[in-house]
Amino acid sequence: MSTEPEPATEDTAHAVDTGSETPGTAEPAGAASEARSDEPAGEGGEAAAQVSEVEAELAAQRIERERIERRKAEKQGPIDAGGKLSGSAADLLAAVRAVESGEKPAATVFGAPEPARRPAPEPVCPPRPAPAEHSAAPAGPVGPAPETVQSVRRVLAEGGAPEGLAPQTAALLGEGAQDALRADPWLLLRVAGVRPEQADGFARALLGAECGPDDERRGRAVTVWLLEQAALAGHTALELPRLTATLAQRGVPDPDAAVQSTLAEGEALAFQDALEETGARREGEQDEEGEEGEERPVRVLIGLERYALAEESLADGLARLVNSAPKQDGSAADWEQAAASAQGSAAELIRAVTSHGLVLHTGGEASLAEPAALLRTAHALGLRAWAAAPGPLGRDRFAALLGAAPAEPPSSGPNAPAAVTVTGLLTGAEGPGRDADGALDLDLLVVVDAPQLDVEAGALLAESLPDGARLVLAGDPAVLWSVGPGRVFADLLAARICPQIASRRPDPGPLGELVSGIGIGELGQVEAPGKEVVIVPVRDAGEAVHRTVQLVADSVPRAIGVPAEETQVITPGHGGAAGTRVLNAALKERLNPGPGRFGGFDPGDRVVHTPAPGRVLPGRVVTADAEGLHLSCAGETVIVPRDRVEGSVRHGWALTAHQALGGRWPAAVVVLPGDAVQALSRPWIYTAFGRAARHLSVVHGVEQALPRAVAEIPAKPRTTRLPRLLAPQTPTTD
Repeated sequence: MSTEPEPATEDTAHAVDTGSETPGTAEPAGAASEARSDEPAGEGGEAAAQVSEVEAELAAQRIERERIERRKAEKQGPIDAGGKLSGSAADLLAAVRAVESGEKPAATVFGAPEPARRPAPEPVCPPRPAPAEHSAAPAGPVGPAPETVQSVRRVLAEGGAPEGLAPQTAALLGEGAQDALRADPWLLLRVAGVRPEQADGFARALLGAECGPDDERRGRAVTVWLLEQAALAGHTALELPRLTATLAQRGVPDPDAAVQSTLAEGEALAFQDALEETGARREGEQDEEGEEGEERPVRVLIGLERYALAEESLADGLARLVNSAPKQDGSAADWEQAAASAQGSAAELIRAVTSHGLVLHTGGEASLAEPAALLRTAHALGLRAWAAAPGPLGRDRFAALLGAAPAEPPSSGPNAPAAVTVTGLLTGAEGPGRDADGALDLDLLVVVDAPQLDVEAGALLAESLPDGARLVLAGDPAVLWSVGPGRVFADLLAARICPQIASRRPDPGPLGELVSGIGIGELGQVEAPGKEVVIVPVRDAGEAVHRTVQLVADSVPRAIGVPAEETQVITPGHGGAAGTRVLNAALKERLNPGPGRFGGFDPGDRVVHTPAPGRVLPGRVVTADAEGLHLSCAGETVIVPRDRVEGSVRHGWALTAHQALGGRWPAAVVVLPGDAVQALSRPWIYTAFGRAARHLSVVHGVEQALPRAVAEIPAKPRTTRLPRLLAPQTPTTD
C-alpha cells in the first residue's frame, strides 16, 4: 500500500449530514429529497398511451397491495399468544384485535367512535403493464391540478409555511387538500422534509388558541412521522416502549394515548411476537402447555400498514416456495451431469436448486461467476431462467459477466439479455412478462445484489413468482443493507429455512485481500506493487476536496491509465464541506465547466436520477427544453420535468456508498474527511472500498477512526418481523 502526501491548505469542515438509525433523524442514503407521491406517472399517447416506468411500477405496487390486504382480511380469528399481557401492551393488543375484527374497542382504549372499515377490494388479476418508451420516457408522477396547488399555497402562506411545499402537499393529500390542512394542520408533517416543530408552528398560526401539545391530531401525526422516520432508518416496526419514549421526547404529553389513537384511526398496526421462538413451532405445542402453562414473553411492535402487510406477504410468498416442490424441468440425471461438470461451490449451487424452491448464495464479487454458471445451466436444460438486480448498475455488471450487451435496450424476445432490473421485471418493461394468471412467466429467477432488496420489493417478487418456480437470492452479506425498510437477505440467512451455499471463490489481488479483511473486521496492510491501493492523507476537508479533484482529473489517469469518466468518487454523505454537493461542484468545475443553465446542469454533466426513493439511475445530461431535462440513463432517454429536477437529479461524479451499491468502476476514490467519523462503520467501508475493480485511492483524514470502525462498528440493528413470521410456516435447516 503506497502513500502519496501533499501539504494541507484548509481547515476542518462542518459535519457530514448522514442519516441515523434513530427514528426522527434518518434520511434515506442515496436518495434526493423528493417527495413521496402515490400519483401515477405517464405520458398520453395517440391510441394506446404508453406509461412511464415509474407509473407502471406504482400501478403494479397498488395491485399487489390490494392482493396483500385481501389475503389479510381473509385470515380468521385473533392470535392466541399474549392473553396474559397487562397495562398498555394489553390495551394496544385489544385495540388492534378490535380494529381487525370490526368491533368497537373497549372504552378504556379508544374514546373516539370506531372508524368505518374499508371493504376488501374485488379480486384483481395483475395485468402485464405496458413497457416504458425508452426513447423519451417522462420521469416522475403527473402533478396535481393547478387550482388545487394554488389553494394549498394560500393555506400554507396563511400558516407561515413555505409556499414551495404546495405541489408536494397537494399531490400527497389530493383533491380538497386545502380543506384537509385547515381541519388538521399537522397533516403537513406527512410532506417529506417537514419536521414536528415546523408543523407545530404552522398549526399554531392556523388554530390559534385551539392549538396545544396535547391535541390528539398532533399525537397521531407525530406517531406516524416517527414510524416513517424509522422506516427510512430501515425498521419495519418499532417496539412499543421505544416508540412511546421517543414520543415523550418529542413533547407528546400522553404517548400511550397517541399510539392508541393512531391505531384506532387505522394509521398504524400493532403486533406481538413471542420472544423465545427460534425455529418452527412444534405441532400441538400450545395444547401441550395447557391453560395453566406459562405464558411466553412477547414484545409489542407498532408499524405502518404498508410495511407490515409487505413483510407478511413476503413471509407467505417465501414459505410457499420453501414448502412446495419445484417444477421438474429436466431429468435428475441432466441436473446431476451439469453439477458434475461445474467446479466447487458452483456445483453445490446447481444441486441445491435442483430440488429446492428457495436457495441463498453468499460471496464476494468473484462469486457472481457461480450464479452465472447456474443461469447458463438452466438455459441449457430448457428452463425459462432470468437474473434480476435491484438497480441498473448491478444489472449491467451481471449482464457483462454473462456476455450480454448491457447497453442494449431491454426486451423480452428470444435473444433478450438474461439480466434485468427488479423494477423492469415487475412492471413488464424488461424480462419475460406475465402469464395468464398474472405471475411472472419464468421457471428460475436469480436475484443478484440481494442485500439491497427491501421488504416491499421482496414482497412483490415473492408474490409474483408462479407455483413451482425456483428463486435464488445471491449477494454479499457484508455490504450495506437496503435503503428501504427491512433486512430481507440477512433475516433469511439468520432464519435458516433453506439451503445456503457459501462461495469459496476469493476476490483476487490486493484489492480483494484488502476488502476481504475488512469483511472480518481487520484492516491490514496489503502489498500493492501496481499501485492498486493508494492512501492519500489529508488534514482537513478543504484539502480532501482539492486532492480528490487532483486524483480524478490527473493522478489516476496519468499513473493508472483510468480516465476520469471511469473513476467514481464515494463519500459518506451529501452535506458537509467534503460531501457529494461540494465534491460534485469542484469536479464539475474541473471536468465539465459551464454556467449550469438547465437548473444547475449542463450537457455532458455526470448525474444520478432518483425517480423514487431508493432507486438510483446513473446517467449524463443530454439537453433540456420545455419538457424538462433530457438524460441518458443506462441506454435510455429519460425526461425529468423541470419542476422535479431539483428534487430528483444530482450531479454524479461523487456518490454516497448507498448510491454506488451494485456498481463497480475501474477506479474509485473514497473520501474520508475528519467530520465523517460518525458515519463510518464496517459495512460502509467494506461497500465503499469494494466498488473499485482495478485501483482504489483513499483520501484519508479520519486517522485511527478508520481501523476502529472496521474492528468495532458493525451494521446498526434493524427491527423487523420477517424471522418471526417465517418461523411457524417453515422448518429450519441444519
